[in-house]
Amino acid sequence: MFDFREILLEYSKGVMKLGELIFELLSEALGLDRNHLKEMDCMKGLLMLSHYYPPCPEPDRTFGTSQHSDISFLTILLQDHIGGLQFLQNGSWVDVPHVPGALIVNPGDFLQLITNDKFASVEHRVLANRSQEPRISVAAFYVYPLPFARVYGPIKELLSEQNPPKYRETTMTEYIKFYMARGLGEKSALLQFKI
Repeated sequence: MFDFREILLEYSKGVMKLGELIFELLSEALGLDRNHLKEMDCMKGLLMLSHYYPPCPEPDRTFGTSQHSDISFLTILLQDHIGGLQFLQNGSWVDVPHVPGALIVNPGDFLQLITNDKFASVEHRVLANRSQEPRISVAAFYVYPLPFARVYGPIKELLSEQNPPKYRETTMTEYIKFYMARGLGEKSALLQFKI
């Protein structure tokens, strides 16, 4: 049996450093102080999930993961060479190719909410595994940690008469309850929180 604990701990440290840099760059891209998103606790919690997709004997009759966007502020995904991840772009599904050594960075629903649509979450899905070997991925989700009590809404510094708030304030708890109750689907859960 192989012990992944040390590898996962080391990987999570690297992902936290990368996340810090990304949140600094996103803050600057919004015209805010480089620590603005960090100070809003956007990277306070890190949830990591490993996914294992076995070979599928009938991939044309099976679906992997339904269309959805992530609840997080940001998701960093490490995927293997098998592929299967697709993003929705201009109404069409586009394969995300494997690039050795590359990570996929995906804005989540809460980043879209707090930036008032400056950064949009990305609708994606995973196809059934057509390969003869298992597909493995590791997703790192930046979320506000339990008990999810902090209230989030559009960042005040980004609002104006020309750019009024598009979303109401909410907690991650309220958002997750709605997201989970409705299930994965074609329409974004953010629509429920639009003003």
